Amino acid sequence: MKVIPNCITLGRIILAIMLLFFEPLSSAFLAIYILCGVTDLIDGPIARKSGTTSNLGAKLDSAADTILIGICLFTLYPYLGLTLKFILWIFLIAAIRITSTGIALRRFKTYASIHTYGNKLTGLLLFVTPIWLSHSNPTIWTTIVCIVATLSAVEELMIQITSTQLQLDRKGWFYNPPNQEL
Repeated sequence: MKVIPNCITLGRIILAIMLLFFEPLSSAFLAIYILCGVTDLIDGPIARKSGTTSNLGAKLDSAADTILIGICLFTLYPYLGLTLKFILWIFLIAAIRITSTGIALRRFKTYASIHTYGNKLTGLLLFVTPIWLSHSNPTIWTTIVCIVATLSAVEELMIQITSTQLQLDRKGWFYNPPNQEL
């Protein structure tokens, strides 16, 4: 029972890699992509309900999310209408996130991606992007996603810089859960 959530997360990585072999936005691509989303939704709750949460599981989940985002960006690039401005913006977001990870590695001796509401909203927007692309203006949609992603990346960076202890489940910069120090 203890390995089931991690196996589900590993399944997401395998499914994400499978996306490379299908025509972007095809029915098969979207079906596999939605399965990736389902695995992302169920691995955490199963781990919490079964009492099998772990640092490894949290790190594996973050790695699976990063792999899925990277593969989707690679496969969907021609459909996103990305200008040089957007490409530079995406690199800036990535640089902020890498800096945040580096700070966590240095301060807390571990890879860390905080599960803030901002990061969850960014993940949701990124997740619906392939499904929403055919129903929206790619430039407007990409702008919205980049704004939210930038704000959530900066928020996580500020949390990593100012926190005295690692709090993977901290909900946000202004959210101070009871009995936990900032």
